[in-house]
Amino acid sequence: MSSSPETPFDSIENAQDYLQLLLEAITEARSDIAADATAAEQAALVRRVEALRLVQFKMEKLEQHLRNASRLLNDLRTLRRLLLEERAKSPQ
Repeated sequence: MSSSPETPFDSIENAQDYLQLLLEAITEARSDIAADATAAEQAALVRRVEALRLVQFKMEKLEQHLRNASRLLNDLRTLRRLLLEERAKSPQ
């Protein structure tokens, strides 16, 4: 394992920060899409409403995947800490 990250994505913590930013952007976009869907329903634009519902579904799936990835990164961070502590204690 390298001692210092060379890019912003070389550490688990940086990847977690990036995922958090993506999740915030998705939350904002989902609220915008919901507002657009409401306006399309009021204007009786059936095809647009269907398309926006599909966008909402896909964004929901993406959000679920990112939340799962965040949990996986957290698990990896915990495992890394456990492994590094064991390595530091092993040469007794």
